[in-house]
Amino acid sequence: MSFGPPLKERLPWFAYFVFALGIVGLIVYGQNAPTNSTLFRYVVEEDRHRLVPASVCAIILFCSALAGMLRDQMRGVVIRPEGVELRELLSFGIPRVRRWTWAQIDRMRLPTADGTNTDNPILRGDITLDLWDGSSYLLPTVNNPLGLALVLERVALARSIPIEGGTGMLDDLSNVSRRNAAAG
Repeated sequence: MSFGPPLKERLPWFAYFVFALGIVGLIVYGQNAPTNSTLFRYVVEEDRHRLVPASVCAIILFCSALAGMLRDQMRGVVIRPEGVELRELLSFGIPRVRRWTWAQIDRMRLPTADGTNTDNPILRGDITLDLWDGSSYLLPTVNNPLGLALVLERVALARSIPIEGGTGMLDDLSNVSRRNAAAG
């Protein structure tokens, strides 16, 4: 399962992409506008005085906006059958991927769920993974923190990884697994 960055972190790239689409639309319309219009004169007739034509600038602007938006979508947390994968961007847009297998995770610290709304609880806190070498990693905020916490809690219960905190939504499952462990 994949959990991407929250919408508020993706909004600047969406705004830049919409801005780029607007500029590209203006340039395309200007190239197809009536010959006596101001936009046609600015886009087509003034191109011979420019170092780079408007159509080339539109292509560069669109490609950079699309690449930035796609690069931004590659951040987040991926839960795989063999472990957890953390994808993040360093300064200057350099990507970094960290992978931990389930055997490397010593303990999971999950946030507690706000009990005021039982249909859609809100998590209070961050998800932290304590590794076998004594280091701890704080997972970034994602677009669905409750879903990520539930998946990690299910995996921790299935693999007998100690949990600190928890959503409280899997109490029935944890009680069944504890009864099975006590009986077996």
